[in-house]
Amino acid sequence: MSTTIAEGALTFTFAADAEASKYDDWSFYRNQFQQGCFTDNKAVDLLCELNRSAWLIEVKDYRAHARTKAVDLADEVAIKVRDTLAGLVAASVGANDPVERAFARRMVRAQRMRVVCHIEQPAKASRLRPRVIEPDKLKLKLRTLLKAIDAHPIVMDRSGTAATLPWVVS
Repeated sequence: MSTTIAEGALTFTFAADAEASKYDDWSFYRNQFQQGCFTDNKAVDLLCELNRSAWLIEVKDYRAHARTKAVDLADEVAIKVRDTLAGLVAASVGANDPVERAFARRMVRAQRMRVVCHIEQPAKASRLRPRVIEPDKLKLKLRTLLKAIDAHPIVMDRSGTAATLPWVVS
């Protein structure tokens, strides 16, 4: 049976043999880690583990509201990846929920880490809703920032869902 997770207006349907979770909903993240080690830890939106590959997925949907944060998007994603990895290591030994602890262990012990930034932008650029994020530039900067974790991060939208990914987005 496949796992379906809603993230805002998007729905992620994961392959039947993949294990997926909404990390920022974890009890460990909310109650033990978010304000515990350092103040204001960040988190990627979704985690997926399949065939010893750990997927860290950050979702951004700018179709309804434009980006207003001052921090560069690539920097924001890199910080979320860093904080999520630290949280997963901590959860793998200290999570009170045994399901979260076991999932964190599988993520930490994965043979390969993959980072995905799923970004939706307005279909038609306008003055009111310009297409401000250039996927190629974002991918290049993420590659530089995250090369020790994933030398080939993926920047995608719904139209670019690849058959090689263990999920589809609608």
